[in-house]
Amino acid sequence: MSGTSFFVCPCCGESVPADARACPSCGSDERTGWSQNTYLDGIDLPGLDDDYDELRANEFSSKKFKADINWKTIIGTLLLFAVIFLLVLR
Repeated sequence: MSGTSFFVCPCCGESVPADARACPSCGSDERTGWSQNTYLDGIDLPGLDDDYDELRANEFSSKKFKADINWKTIIGTLLLFAVIFLLVLR
């Protein structure tokens, strides 16, 4: 066994000899995956810069949520309680 050192390919996870110009398993090299410039290529990260002000306004707004309670909801709730009350009295 020789004293060759190895590193892990950041693309496929295989062991690569330190003096190799490309990964023998996936073919990744300095231009396609080993450099810092291509480290996050292919990862679909959301573009937070696009609508950052709108995102902040929506997520951290001081506006309170106001539920819309209409008359149908109130009558339905009262009928539900009436049915439950009648079933309990039987």
